[in-house]
Amino acid sequence: MVTKLGEARDASHAWKKSCYSGIDYTIGDESTVIEAVEKFAAYNVGCLVTKDEDGKLSGVISERDYIMKVALLGETGETTKVKQISTKVANLIIASPNDTVDACMTKMLSRDIRHLPLVDDYGEVVGIISIKDLIKSCLEEKEHTINSLASFAVGEGGHFVM
Repeated sequence: MVTKLGEARDASHAWKKSCYSGIDYTIGDESTVIEAVEKFAAYNVGCLVTKDEDGKLSGVISERDYIMKVALLGETGETTKVKQISTKVANLIIASPNDTVDACMTKMLSRDIRHLPLVDDYGEVVGIISIKDLIKSCLEEKEHTINSLASFAVGEGGHFVM
């Protein structure tokens, strides 16, 4: 894929390179919190998309949810259900795969969150991205720009589109 100089990458680009791509990043909201913690550890991730019994998006559960809503309150992960501590879909910030990386970063920073479910036009979850994924995408874009400008400066590459 040729990226024009200054062309913004979208969330789907970040998703393809995400640690979440290629794993089962979902958990049923009737599952226990300890099952979510086991998935966090197994996949080395900090957030999972929760789904109801019909397989529809019901929210997200994060490591923060566990720490703030289970551990500090003296509850146990073995008896607490995911749906008891997850962020519900009504309060969920989501992104479209077509949103720009900058738009996704703005959403995350405005709500102090580290993960965004990617939801298509039909309301189906198609991925999840982390702030780390977005930072990597930004750095990749900056590196591409620097390399293009450096090549142009030394007479390589002919021209580029801004």
